[in-house]
Amino acid sequence: MSHILVVDDEPALLRTLRINLQARHYSVLTAATGQEALDSVAQALPDAVVLDLGLPDLDGVDVIQGVRSTLEVPIIVLTGRADIEDKLRAFDAGADDYVTKPFIMDELLARLRAVLRRPVTLTPAPPTRTGRHEIDLTAATVTGPDGPVRLTPTEWKILALLVTNPGKLVPGRQILAEVWGPDAQGHSNYLRVYLAAMRRKLESDPARPRHLITEPGIGYRFQP
Repeated sequence: MSHILVVDDEPALLRTLRINLQARHYSVLTAATGQEALDSVAQALPDAVVLDLGLPDLDGVDVIQGVRSTLEVPIIVLTGRADIEDKLRAFDAGADDYVTKPFIMDELLARLRAVLRRPVTLTPAPPTRTGRHEIDLTAATVTGPDGPVRLTPTEWKILALLVTNPGKLVPGRQILAEVWGPDAQGHSNYLRVYLAAMRRKLESDPARPRHLITEPGIGYRFQP
């Protein structure tokens, strides 16, 4: 069974695509934003991606590039943008096919079958150094001057989210939602406790962190 990630901010279209794909024995993941799509690619390793360009948070071309940095997976753009400039940008970013809305479902499914015949290869992310520590997300290891550093599963989820966005501010509510679920967005104390524990393990001076940075009242930033 092939696993397909469908990315679109139209709930009705997501439902339609899910029903049609599942009827043909595909396993279907859905995402309504670019960030959700990138997270799903990193965690679920889909066999193909069907992607709209007009997403509420990220430009679809940026999502294509983000997918390509992790996984050499077939990407079919499914969008209402018909301009040649949009098509060229998508193909230059790494799209394998481009279908404009409105579309014929049987044609989309035929194109999906075609791209799935191509082999998929994973591009491992290189290890990241934070002072005296080396973080290898692919191997799920942290190595310090005294050897391996043990992180809890929750600490790993937080660290992976920050490390895959180096130098960028990740809002606290986003971390809470992705690690604990949408009902946890009001529990900022969770993050304070976990970040303090992670700094004790990864920072030379936990009281003056250089890599796991707090932006008060907003979120957190990983500084390599």
